[in-house]
Formats: sequence, structure tokens, C-alpha cells
Amino acid sequence: MKLIVMSDNHGDKETVKAVSSLPADAHFHCGDSEFPYDDETLSSMFRVGGNCDIDSKYPGEVVTEIKGKMILAVHGHEHNVKSSLMELYYRAKEKAADIVLFGHSHLYGAEMKDGILFVNPGSTLLPRGGNSATYAVVEWDETPVVTFKNMDHEVVETVEIKKI
Repeated sequence: MKLIVMSDNHGDKETVKAVSSLPADAHFHCGDSEFPYDDETLSSMFRVGGNCDIDSKYPGEVVTEIKGKMILAVHGHEHNVKSSLMELYYRAKEKAADIVLFGHSHLYGAEMKDGILFVNPGSTLLPRGGNSATYAVVEWDETPVVTFKNMDHEVVETVEIKKI
């Protein structure tokens, strides 16, 4: 299974077009696009609303199954992800999620907790922490591998979750 995940483009359509055109089983936008929900730029993506998205058509979360994996996508502002992943962890448990996708902090990262993969793709426009602007490629066959790429589609970092 291959997912392309992005977040926090804050009005920049070119990055959304470039990232959403990449081949994958599914594309996700984790909020703060600042586009209307029905904008054709987002039409091929699962999408949620962020704190900067004013269109009320955006759902607060998306739960879907892709190739046998249950995926929960949120922005993260309603789960206090800048402080802790605990609220998001509990929501993932409620939804029986295998993968949780979220944004909001503009910091990329991936970690596994109790068999649940948490992925923040970072921001495609306004990265924080001295990082490059990034999106994430999540691949899960035998083991999950998350690759963070910059806007030139070059690998910034790869995280492979290994069984202990």
C-alpha cells in the first residue's frame, strides 16, 4: 500500500497539484489548504479541515480503509498535537486505526505506538524547526516505511518501523 500525505500548504496551489499527481493508492490532505472544500485542486484527495480552513464543508476527520489498513486523518488542532499525541492516540483507538495522519505543527515525523503508525507530513509551504518543506510517502507492505520528501521530490528522511 502506498499513501501520499500532505498538510499545511496555506493557499499554495502549485504544491498541491504537484504532490497530488504522484502515483499512490490514495492521497490525503491533513488541513490548512485554505481552499474551498470543493476546489478541484483537492478533488482527488481525502481531506479534512484545519484551523485556517473556513469552509464548513470540511469534515473534522476522515476514517477510511485502504488495502486492509484503517486510516484516520485529522488536522490535529482539535487533538492538541503540539503538546502530545495522547488525545490523538485515544481517538485512533476508538476508530481502530492502523494509521493516523495529521498536520498542524508544521513538523514532519513518524512513530509507532501500540501498533498504530502516526505520521505528520510537515508543511509544504511553512515548515518549522529549520526543516525543509515536506510531504510524506507512506508505504506499508511487510513493515511500514515513511519517506519525507521536499518539494523537489528528493528524500529528506526515511523512517522504517522495525519489529522488536
